[in-house]
Amino acid sequence: MKYRGLHLSSIAFAAVISLRLLNPCQSAAQTRIRLGTLLPQGTSQYHILEKMGQDWRNTTSGGVTLTIYGGGAMGSELDCVRRMRIGQLQAATLSVGGLSAIDPVVGALQKIPMLYRSLDEEEYVRTKMAAELERRFEQKGFVVLFWGDAGWVHIFSREVIARPDDLKKTKLFVTADDKDEVEIVKSLRIQAVPLEWTDVLISLQTGLVDTVPTTPFLGMAGQFDLAAKHLLQLNYVPLVGATVMTKKTWDALAPSQQEAMRKSAIEAGKQMQITSRAENLAAMEAMKKRGLQVHAVPPEAAAEWHQFLEAVYPKMRGTMVPADVFDEVQQILKEYRAGPRASR
Repeated sequence: MKYRGLHLSSIAFAAVISLRLLNPCQSAAQTRIRLGTLLPQGTSQYHILEKMGQDWRNTTSGGVTLTIYGGGAMGSELDCVRRMRIGQLQAATLSVGGLSAIDPVVGALQKIPMLYRSLDEEEYVRTKMAAELERRFEQKGFVVLFWGDAGWVHIFSREVIARPDDLKKTKLFVTADDKDEVEIVKSLRIQAVPLEWTDVLISLQTGLVDTVPTTPFLGMAGQFDLAAKHLLQLNYVPLVGATVMTKKTWDALAPSQQEAMRKSAIEAGKQMQITSRAENLAAMEAMKKRGLQVHAVPPEAAAEWHQFLEAVYPKMRGTMVPADVFDEVQQILKEYRAGPRASR
Protein backbone atom coordinates (compact mmCIF):
# COMPACT_ATOMS: atom_id res chain seq x y z
CA MET A 1 0.00 0.00 0.00
CA LYS A 2 1.32 3.46 -0.93
CA TYR A 3 0.70 6.87 0.59
CA ARG A 4 1.62 9.87 -1.57
CA GLY A 5 4.29 7.88 -3.33
CA LEU A 6 5.81 6.31 -0.24
CA HIS A 7 5.45 2.79 1.09
CA LEU A 8 4.09 2.64 4.67
CA SER A 9 7.09 0.51 5.57
CA SER A 10 9.35 3.38 4.51
CA ILE A 11 7.40 5.79 6.69
CA ALA A 12 7.72 3.45 9.68
CA PHE A 13 11.46 3.12 9.11
CA ALA A 14 11.88 6.89 8.97
CA ALA A 15 9.89 7.26 12.20
CA VAL A 16 12.18 4.82 14.02
CA ILE A 17 15.27 6.65 12.80
CA SER A 18 13.81 9.97 13.96
CA LEU A 19 13.07 8.60 17.44
CA ARG A 20 16.60 7.31 17.77
CA LEU A 21 18.03 10.66 16.77
CA LEU A 22 15.84 12.40 19.33
CA ASN A 23 16.74 9.87 22.07
CA PRO A 24 20.15 8.41 21.20
CA CYS A 25 20.66 6.70 24.55
CA GLN A 26 17.89 4.24 23.74
CA SER A 27 19.74 3.08 20.65
CA ALA A 28 23.07 2.67 22.43
CA ALA A 29 23.97 -0.69 23.86
CA GLN A 30 23.31 -0.82 27.59
CA THR A 31 25.68 -2.50 30.01
CA ARG A 32 24.22 -3.86 33.23
CA ILE A 33 26.80 -4.35 35.95
CA ARG A 34 25.93 -6.63 38.87
CA LEU A 35 28.02 -5.96 41.98
CA GLY A 36 28.25 -8.24 45.02
CA THR A 37 29.32 -7.19 48.51
CA LEU A 38 28.97 -8.10 52.17
CA LEU A 39 28.15 -4.47 52.98
CA PRO A 40 24.64 -4.43 54.49
CA GLN A 41 21.89 -2.60 52.63
CA GLY A 42 21.07 0.69 54.31
CA THR A 43 24.58 1.43 55.57
CA SER A 44 26.44 4.57 54.56
CA GLN A 45 28.92 2.51 52.56
CA TYR A 46 26.08 0.85 50.64
CA HIS A 47 24.56 4.27 49.89
CA ILE A 48 27.93 5.44 48.56
CA LEU A 49 27.94 2.52 46.13
CA GLU A 50 24.38 3.43 45.12
CA LYS A 51 25.49 7.02 44.49
CA MET A 52 28.36 5.72 42.37
CA GLY A 53 25.86 3.69 40.34
CA GLN A 54 23.67 6.77 39.83
CA ASP A 55 26.71 8.72 38.63
CA TRP A 56 27.58 5.94 36.19
CA ARG A 57 24.07 6.01 34.77
CA ASN A 58 24.04 9.79 34.46
CA THR A 59 27.51 10.22 32.97
CA THR A 60 26.94 7.47 30.40
CA SER A 61 23.47 8.74 29.42
CA GLY A 62 21.93 5.54 30.71
CA GLY A 63 24.46 3.34 28.96
CA VAL A 64 25.66 1.73 32.20
CA THR A 65 23.46 0.61 35.09
CA LEU A 66 24.59 -0.81 38.42
CA THR A 67 22.67 -3.40 40.44
CA ILE A 68 24.04 -4.04 43.95
CA TYR A 69 23.59 -7.31 45.82
CA GLY A 70 24.49 -6.44 49.40
CA GLY A 71 24.55 -8.17 52.75
CA GLY A 72 26.07 -11.36 51.37
CA ALA A 73 23.16 -12.03 49.00
CA MET A 74 25.69 -13.50 46.57
CA GLY A 75 27.44 -15.52 49.25
CA SER A 76 30.84 -15.00 50.81
CA GLU A 77 33.55 -12.83 49.31
CA LEU A 78 35.12 -15.93 47.79
CA ASP A 79 31.73 -16.76 46.26
CA CYS A 80 31.64 -13.27 44.74
CA VAL A 81 35.04 -13.82 43.14
CA ARG A 82 33.85 -17.16 41.74
CA ARG A 83 30.69 -15.57 40.39
CA MET A 84 32.71 -12.87 38.66
CA ARG A 85 34.88 -15.49 37.02
CA ILE A 86 31.88 -17.25 35.50
CA GLY A 87 30.05 -14.07 34.56
CA GLN A 88 27.24 -14.09 37.14
CA LEU A 89 28.68 -10.90 38.64
CA GLN A 90 30.68 -8.22 36.87
CA ALA A 91 32.00 -6.40 39.95
CA ALA A 92 32.43 -6.70 43.72
CA THR A 93 33.40 -4.61 46.72
CA LEU A 94 35.73 -6.84 48.74
CA SER A 95 38.05 -6.78 51.70
CA VAL A 96 41.59 -8.11 51.41
CA GLY A 97 40.19 -11.51 52.42
CA GLY A 98 38.25 -11.73 49.16
CA LEU A 99 40.83 -9.90 47.06
CA SER A 100 43.46 -12.46 48.09
CA ALA A 101 41.50 -15.07 46.13
CA ILE A 102 42.42 -13.06 43.02
CA ASP A 103 46.05 -12.48 43.99
CA PRO A 104 47.55 -13.23 47.43
CA VAL A 105 49.99 -10.34 47.07
CA VAL A 106 47.27 -7.99 48.35
CA GLY A 107 47.54 -9.65 51.77
CA ALA A 108 50.52 -7.39 52.43
CA LEU A 109 48.13 -4.47 52.94
CA GLN A 110 46.11 -6.01 55.75
CA LYS A 111 47.01 -9.47 56.96
CA ILE A 112 50.27 -8.77 58.82
CA PRO A 113 49.20 -8.10 62.45
CA MET A 114 50.38 -4.91 64.19
CA LEU A 115 52.53 -4.01 61.20
CA TYR A 116 51.32 -0.42 61.00
CA ARG A 117 51.58 2.22 63.69
CA SER A 118 48.97 4.44 62.07
CA LEU A 119 46.43 4.51 59.27
CA ASP A 120 48.63 7.10 57.56
CA GLU A 121 51.35 4.44 57.32
CA GLU A 122 48.92 1.93 55.83
CA GLU A 123 47.65 4.43 53.28
CA TYR A 124 51.21 5.38 52.32
CA VAL A 125 52.15 1.75 51.70
CA ARG A 126 48.91 1.13 49.79
CA THR A 127 49.51 4.15 47.55
CA LYS A 128 53.11 3.15 46.84
CA MET A 129 52.07 -0.40 45.93
CA ALA A 130 48.85 0.40 44.06
CA ALA A 131 50.29 0.44 40.54
CA GLU A 132 51.97 -2.96 40.91
CA LEU A 133 48.93 -4.49 42.62
CA GLU A 134 46.64 -3.21 39.87
CA ARG A 135 48.97 -4.56 37.18
CA ARG A 136 48.88 -7.99 38.80
CA PHE A 137 45.10 -7.89 39.16
CA GLU A 138 44.73 -6.99 35.50
CA GLN A 139 46.84 -10.01 34.55
CA LYS A 140 44.34 -12.12 36.52
CA GLY A 141 41.39 -10.58 34.65
CA PHE A 142 40.26 -7.83 37.03
CA VAL A 143 40.40 -4.02 37.04
CA VAL A 144 40.64 -2.13 40.35
CA LEU A 145 38.24 0.83 40.42
CA PHE A 146 39.17 2.17 43.86
CA TRP A 147 41.01 1.32 47.08
CA GLY A 148 40.21 2.30 50.64
CA ASP A 149 40.28 1.30 54.28
CA ALA A 150 37.60 1.13 56.94
CA GLY A 151 39.79 1.85 59.94
CA TRP A 152 41.26 -0.47 62.56
CA VAL A 153 40.16 -3.98 63.38
CA HIS A 154 39.86 -4.35 67.17
CA ILE A 155 38.97 -7.43 69.23
CA PHE A 156 35.43 -8.08 70.49
CA SER A 157 35.21 -10.74 73.21
CA ARG A 158 32.81 -12.26 75.70
CA GLU A 159 35.42 -12.02 78.47
CA VAL A 160 38.05 -9.36 79.16
CA ILE A 161 41.23 -9.71 77.09
CA ALA A 162 44.27 -7.68 78.12
CA ARG A 163 47.27 -9.83 77.27
CA PRO A 164 48.19 -12.47 74.68
CA ASP A 165 47.71 -15.23 77.26
CA ASP A 166 44.07 -14.16 77.57
CA LEU A 167 43.62 -14.48 73.81
CA LYS A 168 45.08 -17.98 73.83
CA LYS A 169 42.20 -19.14 76.03
CA THR A 170 39.53 -18.08 73.53
CA LYS A 171 37.73 -19.55 70.53
CA LEU A 172 38.54 -17.08 67.78
CA PHE A 173 36.37 -16.48 64.72
CA VAL A 174 38.25 -16.85 61.43
CA THR A 175 36.74 -16.35 57.97
CA ALA A 176 35.77 -19.76 56.63
CA ASP A 177 37.44 -19.26 53.24
CA ASP A 178 40.83 -18.20 54.63
CA LYS A 179 42.73 -21.44 55.27
CA ASP A 180 46.07 -19.66 55.63
CA GLU A 181 44.68 -17.47 58.41
CA VAL A 182 43.36 -20.56 60.19
CA GLU A 183 46.86 -22.03 60.19
CA ILE A 184 48.42 -18.79 61.42
CA VAL A 185 45.93 -18.55 64.30
CA LYS A 186 46.62 -22.16 65.24
CA SER A 187 50.36 -21.46 65.23
CA LEU A 188 49.71 -18.85 67.92
CA ARG A 189 48.13 -21.64 69.99
CA ILE A 190 44.67 -20.13 69.65
CA GLN A 191 41.61 -22.21 68.80
CA ALA A 192 40.42 -21.05 65.37
CA VAL A 193 36.74 -21.47 64.46
CA PRO A 194 36.14 -20.97 60.71
CA LEU A 195 32.70 -19.48 59.99
CA GLU A 196 30.82 -17.32 57.53
CA TRP A 197 30.16 -13.77 58.70
CA THR A 198 26.44 -14.43 58.64
CA ASP A 199 26.92 -17.06 61.38
CA VAL A 200 28.98 -14.92 63.76
CA LEU A 201 26.21 -13.48 65.96
CA ILE A 202 24.47 -16.80 66.65
CA SER A 203 27.88 -18.38 67.27
CA LEU A 204 28.71 -15.70 69.85
CA GLN A 205 25.34 -16.17 71.51
CA THR A 206 25.74 -19.95 71.74
CA GLY A 207 29.41 -19.87 72.74
CA LEU A 208 30.69 -21.57 69.58
CA VAL A 209 33.06 -18.59 69.38
CA ASP A 210 33.81 -16.01 72.02
CA THR A 211 36.22 -13.66 70.24
CA VAL A 212 35.79 -11.76 66.96
CA PRO A 213 38.31 -9.38 65.37
CA THR A 214 36.45 -6.68 63.40
CA THR A 215 35.92 -2.95 63.16
CA PRO A 216 33.59 -1.21 65.64
CA PHE A 217 31.20 -0.22 62.85
CA LEU A 218 30.83 -3.78 61.57
CA GLY A 219 30.61 -5.04 65.14
CA MET A 220 27.68 -2.75 65.84
CA ALA A 221 26.04 -3.51 62.47
CA GLY A 222 26.24 -7.22 63.30
CA GLN A 223 25.14 -6.58 66.93
CA PHE A 224 28.17 -8.54 68.13
CA ASP A 225 28.41 -6.30 71.20
CA LEU A 226 25.15 -7.72 72.55
CA ALA A 227 26.98 -11.01 73.19
CA ALA A 228 30.63 -9.92 73.20
CA LYS A 229 30.51 -7.07 75.69
CA HIS A 230 34.24 -6.30 75.75
CA LEU A 231 36.43 -4.59 73.14
CA LEU A 232 40.21 -4.42 73.27
CA GLN A 233 41.51 -1.34 71.47
CA LEU A 234 44.38 -3.22 69.95
CA ASN A 235 45.18 -1.89 66.48
CA TYR A 236 45.36 -5.41 65.13
CA VAL A 237 45.16 -4.76 61.37
CA PRO A 238 43.51 -2.11 59.17
CA LEU A 239 40.48 -3.31 57.23
CA VAL A 240 41.52 -2.66 53.63
CA GLY A 241 39.39 -3.26 50.56
CA ALA A 242 38.71 -2.40 46.96
CA THR A 243 36.01 -2.45 44.34
CA VAL A 244 36.98 -4.49 41.29
CA MET A 245 35.39 -5.23 37.92
CA THR A 246 36.10 -8.04 35.51
CA LYS A 247 38.46 -6.94 32.76
CA LYS A 248 36.12 -8.44 30.18
CA THR A 249 33.34 -6.10 31.27
CA TRP A 250 35.66 -3.10 31.57
CA ASP A 251 37.21 -3.60 28.14
CA ALA A 252 33.76 -3.75 26.53
CA LEU A 253 33.04 -0.19 27.70
CA ALA A 254 33.77 2.84 25.56
CA PRO A 255 36.85 4.87 26.62
CA SER A 256 34.61 7.83 27.50
CA GLN A 257 32.52 5.57 29.76
CA GLN A 258 35.63 4.18 31.43
CA GLU A 259 36.95 7.66 32.16
CA ALA A 260 33.68 8.88 33.68
CA MET A 261 33.12 5.71 35.68
CA ARG A 262 36.63 5.62 37.10
CA LYS A 263 36.33 9.24 38.21
CA SER A 264 33.08 8.46 40.06
CA ALA A 265 34.57 5.29 41.55
CA ILE A 266 37.66 7.05 42.92
CA GLU A 267 35.43 9.66 44.56
CA ALA A 268 33.28 6.87 46.03
CA GLY A 269 36.40 5.25 47.48
CA LYS A 270 37.45 8.49 49.15
CA GLN A 271 34.00 9.03 50.63
CA MET A 272 33.78 5.43 51.81
CA GLN A 273 37.11 5.68 53.63
CA ILE A 274 36.27 9.00 55.30
CA THR A 275 32.82 7.77 56.31
CA SER A 276 34.02 4.40 57.58
CA ARG A 277 36.73 5.85 59.78
CA ALA A 278 34.32 8.38 61.29
CA GLU A 279 31.58 5.81 61.83
CA ASN A 280 33.96 3.55 63.76
CA LEU A 281 34.32 6.27 66.39
CA ALA A 282 30.56 6.89 66.44
CA ALA A 283 29.84 3.16 66.67
CA MET A 284 32.21 2.80 69.61
CA GLU A 285 30.37 5.51 71.53
CA ALA A 286 26.96 4.08 70.64
CA MET A 287 27.92 0.58 71.80
CA LYS A 288 29.35 1.94 75.04
CA LYS A 289 25.93 3.42 75.77
CA ARG A 290 24.35 -0.01 75.45
CA GLY A 291 26.90 -1.76 77.63
CA LEU A 292 30.10 -2.37 75.68
CA GLN A 293 33.19 -2.08 77.85
CA VAL A 294 36.15 -0.66 75.93
CA HIS A 295 39.61 -1.54 77.22
CA ALA A 296 42.84 0.14 76.20
CA VAL A 297 45.92 -2.04 75.87
CA PRO A 298 47.74 -1.81 79.21
CA PRO A 299 51.00 0.13 78.64
CA GLU A 300 53.04 -2.67 80.16
CA ALA A 301 51.45 -5.16 77.76
CA ALA A 302 52.10 -3.29 74.49
CA ALA A 303 55.54 -4.83 73.93
CA GLU A 304 54.12 -8.21 74.86
CA TRP A 305 51.50 -7.97 72.10
CA HIS A 306 54.09 -6.96 69.52
CA GLN A 307 56.38 -9.82 70.47
CA PHE A 308 53.49 -12.30 70.41
CA LEU A 309 52.10 -11.29 67.01
CA GLU A 310 55.39 -10.55 65.26
CA ALA A 311 56.39 -14.14 65.98
CA VAL A 312 54.11 -15.17 63.09
CA TYR A 313 55.87 -12.96 60.53
CA PRO A 314 58.30 -15.70 59.42
CA LYS A 315 55.33 -18.07 58.97
CA MET A 316 53.41 -15.50 56.91
CA ARG A 317 56.34 -14.55 54.68
CA GLY A 318 56.14 -16.74 51.62
CA THR A 319 52.74 -18.25 52.53
CA MET A 320 50.02 -15.68 53.17
CA VAL A 321 52.16 -12.95 51.61
CA PRO A 322 54.75 -13.57 48.85
CA ALA A 323 58.25 -13.18 50.29
CA ASP A 324 59.36 -10.39 47.94
CA VAL A 325 56.21 -8.36 48.63
CA PHE A 326 56.52 -8.92 52.39
CA ASP A 327 60.06 -7.50 52.21
CA GLU A 328 58.93 -4.60 50.01
CA VAL A 329 56.33 -3.53 52.56
CA GLN A 330 58.93 -3.54 55.30
CA GLN A 331 61.22 -1.38 53.16
CA ILE A 332 58.46 1.12 52.32
CA LEU A 333 57.66 1.43 56.03
CA LYS A 334 61.32 2.12 56.82
CA GLU A 335 61.30 4.91 54.24
CA TYR A 336 58.13 6.38 55.68
CA ARG A 337 59.36 6.26 59.26
CA ALA A 338 62.66 7.88 58.32
CA GLY A 339 60.92 10.77 56.53
CA PRO A 340 59.15 13.96 57.65
CA ARG A 341 55.67 12.41 57.48
CA ALA A 342 56.39 10.08 60.39
CA SER A 343 56.75 13.00 62.79
CA ARG A 344 53.10 13.93 62.14
